Amino acid sequence: MKYKSVVGFEHDMSEHLGVLMLNLGTPEAPTPTAVRRYLAEFLKDPRVVEIPRPVWWLILHGVILRVRPSRSAKAYQAVWTDKGSPLLDVARRQAAGLQGLLSERFGDNVHVELGMRYGKPSVAEALGRLKSSNVRRLLVLPLYPQYSGTTTASTFDAVTNEMTTWRWLPELRFINHYHDEPGYIDALCDSIRAAAAEKGEPERLLFSFHGIPKRYFMAGDPYHCHCHKTARLVAERLGLDDDRWMVSFQSRVGRDEWLQPYTDETLKLWGGDGVESVHVIAPGFSADCLETLEEIDVENRGYFIDAGGKEYHYIPCLNDDPAHLEMLAGLIERHCRGWPEVERLAHAQAA
Repeated sequence: MKYKSVVGFEHDMSEHLGVLMLNLGTPEAPTPTAVRRYLAEFLKDPRVVEIPRPVWWLILHGVILRVRPSRSAKAYQAVWTDKGSPLLDVARRQAAGLQGLLSERFGDNVHVELGMRYGKPSVAEALGRLKSSNVRRLLVLPLYPQYSGTTTASTFDAVTNEMTTWRWLPELRFINHYHDEPGYIDALCDSIRAAAAEKGEPERLLFSFHGIPKRYFMAGDPYHCHCHKTARLVAERLGLDDDRWMVSFQSRVGRDEWLQPYTDETLKLWGGDGVESVHVIAPGFSADCLETLEEIDVENRGYFIDAGGKEYHYIPCLNDDPAHLEMLAGLIERHCRGWPEVERLAHAQAA
């Protein structure tokens, strides 16, 4: 007798390999209401803000969500395009590009789905689509090159929490980081060289990473180390002297000390000290977003120029650059070794 479940599942359905590509997220619209909803989800995550919940609830709902949404909405309006959120637009192109590359390598039984840790498309929605495709092997790819509990671990929480409702779990693998992946370093170097060829060699190159509170690092988060290794590998590959580049950290909030030096203060100092030209790259972001397009390319440009600097150039994120997508496809292939879809390709190439 053949059984069929009430949700349309059949036990002889063909199995598939799934890739869940995840990024931080974005509001659905550049409005105070949409931003408030997004910030409420983001800032209630205990991985992001490590403050006792009752105390933080009072701060979040009593102060932050009353003040910050209107201010942040204006910043989002400045970068919003006719395609919507820049981050979501880039992420969709990245997912489509990866789907094409993986289909060429492994055939049509590989499915790439895009999810956002906060906002839409949600982790639950993306996993639901993979589940409906009978994905029996799942690779999770958080697009955070440098590991942090605030980002990568939070993504793991969201995926595994959603799977507590699944009856039949897929085989699961999780990419923790790729901060020193050779292809990633190569792609960063190529983007820096391209900027220098177009705009001229700058006096200084600044690697600006998103910050985290210093106490997170002191408690064991490896993010600070990963950021510095990425920058060091790039600088070595480019042959940069030590006095021509620096690592800094942006986007701090609150009164706690965050990882230093701070990006804004560094640029003010350089401008005041007579540095005339800088290029700024943000290697911790896999796609351009509010923190790069508004904070780095607009706000921090103003700090440098107002302090006396002359030429400022922001080097865009790797986004859907072919070299970036090829690197990610290779990373996925390596992490999927041993699974049938990858092994069939390996056997065919060896024949």
